[in-house]
Amino acid sequence: MKHRTTAGLAAVALASIALTGCAGQDGPADGNAAASNGNVCEVTAAPEPSPAPSPSEADVKAVDAIKVDGPVGQEPKVTFKAPLKVAGPTSRVVSEGTGEELVEGAQVTINYVVIAGKDGKTSGSTWETKKPETFTLGDPQYDLLNDRLIGQKVGARLVMASTAMDQTIQVTMVEVAEVKEIPTRAEGTEVAPKEGLPTVALADDGQPTVTIPKNYEAPTELVVQPLVEGDGAEVTKDQTVTVQYAGCLLDGTSFDSSWSRGTPTSFPLNGVIPGWTNGIAGQKVGSQVLLVVPADQGYGDQENGAIPANSTLVFVVDILEAKKA
Repeated sequence: MKHRTTAGLAAVALASIALTGCAGQDGPADGNAAASNGNVCEVTAAPEPSPAPSPSEADVKAVDAIKVDGPVGQEPKVTFKAPLKVAGPTSRVVSEGTGEELVEGAQVTINYVVIAGKDGKTSGSTWETKKPETFTLGDPQYDLLNDRLIGQKVGARLVMASTAMDQTIQVTMVEVAEVKEIPTRAEGTEVAPKEGLPTVALADDGQPTVTIPKNYEAPTELVVQPLVEGDGAEVTKDQTVTVQYAGCLLDGTSFDSSWSRGTPTSFPLNGVIPGWTNGIAGQKVGSQVLLVVPADQGYGDQENGAIPANSTLVFVVDILEAKKA
């Protein structure tokens, strides 16, 4: 559920990520010294999202009138007088949970049903598809849910009305199915990288700074260099992974990073660029991997946001979790 939209909730988009590294170099890099040896790529903080407007008295009254019936664990019956209208995102807790408390940074799994505010017809349900959604509490892509769920407990039900991407009013009933604490960085055995690759210096919290060596020649084939080997299960291409990552261009430009947003990101491994699918599959959970992705396994001759056409991409990826998609 992205900011001020509820396009079904299922929307964790990996923009593209790039970072490279030598995992043994803990501590901040010396910017001047590093710059003399190549292009330095530092993670920059993402801009703060604009605050959502407070709901009006009429908005609160409209959401209070929404009825949610049925036992926890099963798809509920959600009813209201249509058309339902709200001026801004408005929610209420339907019922308190009794399980483990939800804290920022934890991995939470939810079920939800989405209903059109104009006519009360259901437009989507994870109970129907049998595919609950998992994300990290605090991920800005889910800012409509973060503050509303943090502090609740497993089993809690929340109903919300907001404006969807098509500008229609959408009612969403969310039920928390599971919560799990996951690491915030790779943990395992350090691996010495091959010489000549981009290097990585890690801050105390694990956030990387990447240096691209001077005169580094862009590879024609995908480079996959483990920096830390974890002791978890091997990742497969059909799984959803939760990662910390940073992405850089060869000139040192940082174009995307989960570190800048403050939380790990989850996404299906078969739904990203080929360099990620091919580079992460086969690695172990708990590992940190340096990827140097040639354009033909990235975005090819297509420009993508801050990434120019025909760009080589450099990534440092901490693999924190992998599970069935």
